[in-house]
Amino acid sequence: MSEPWTSDRVDALIAKVVALFHEVDLDGLVAGFTDDVVFRFGEQPEQRGREALHALLSARLGRQVGYRLVKVNRAVEDNRLTNTWEGSWTDRITGKPMAGFGVEFWDMRGDEVERWEAAFNVWESDGARTSSVM
Repeated sequence: MSEPWTSDRVDALIAKVVALFHEVDLDGLVAGFTDDVVFRFGEQPEQRGREALHALLSARLGRQVGYRLVKVNRAVEDNRLTNTWEGSWTDRITGKPMAGFGVEFWDMRGDEVERWEAAFNVWESDGARTSSVM
């Protein structure tokens, strides 16, 4: 059995995830999820499995140039972890500076995420709302 989730342990996990995003380490990110992960990301329908997750993150990271991320631990309840995130990047397709803010829920199985739910808003840095979530 895995050790219990504490605020300090969650903070360490969040720091690792942020570093992986900053390094654009797609394989490292996907390795943090179970093989049978279930995820609902933004406006995307529910999906399952590391292969689908890899495709989603590859498309997202492929579009975000210079992605900078801040995540904050907001709650820990048993194996459910909640964080908020704030990010900024340049959109590879439009060249526009972008920003976003959201909330995530991670249901953990051991040290891996078995369910990931993320809701967020994205906008151009000048404040214009965009429908692009990648």
